[in-house]
Amino acid sequence: MSSIAFEVRGKLAEVRLNRPAVLNAINAEMDRALVQAWARIDSDPDIRVAILTGAGDRAFCAGADMADPPAGEDGLSFGGGLTGIGGRLVPLQKPLIAVVHGHVLGLGFEMAMCADILIAADDTQFRLPEARAGVIDHCGVVHRAIRQLPHHVAMAMIIASEPLDAARALHFGLVNETAPMADLAATTERWTQKILACAPLVSQGGKQAALLGLDHGLNAALDRRYPLIDAYAATADCAEAASAWKERRTPKWQGR
Repeated sequence: MSSIAFEVRGKLAEVRLNRPAVLNAINAEMDRALVQAWARIDSDPDIRVAILTGAGDRAFCAGADMADPPAGEDGLSFGGGLTGIGGRLVPLQKPLIAVVHGHVLGLGFEMAMCADILIAADDTQFRLPEARAGVIDHCGVVHRAIRQLPHHVAMAMIIASEPLDAARALHFGLVNETAPMADLAATTERWTQKILACAPLVSQGGKQAALLGLDHGLNAALDRRYPLIDAYAATADCAEAASAWKERRTPKWQGR
């Protein structure tokens, strides 16, 4: 059985972590498979949205597989925008929706935080087990947690392995929406359709600018030029946006 399942359905690509017997823990094979999946998604202009899920009922991802941990020796990343163990930062250009449930631990939590839209089942428990287990390495997850959560909430997770349930994650703005497991597919479809209704190159350009701008102060971010935004003016979709506005009709996006 492959460590991930990859499926393209029209404009949508789904990446499913597929090691449910070990709670979808990330091993070296899954690490390599994931980086190949992200590369394929970004290189295919017909794919407009990526969805990341986890197989099984118990966990989205239990973090690194301690029996076969991904070493990052090839400079691989665990997901879109993730810095893996010794790995390089690989931002995913396409919008990414992560749909999580059950245990979301360590590197699994980091992958979830890399998403642009994060949907959590009611039973979700986010946790950083490193302090309790006595294991730590480059630990990119702590840098994301301290940026995406209130300071003391993140620090409780980092230094005391305090869990964070779905309701509190929604309260703190870590997730966009929570839903019962039975409604998770419908919730995901609704968010997918929201993104697909938008101009894909504008969504991608906006994502690039927003994330690159975070590396600078506001004045510097405003002064920068962003490649995807600059390139958009010469695209068919830019022309289509103008035509649709003049003709008072819904635009038909091509992603080109």
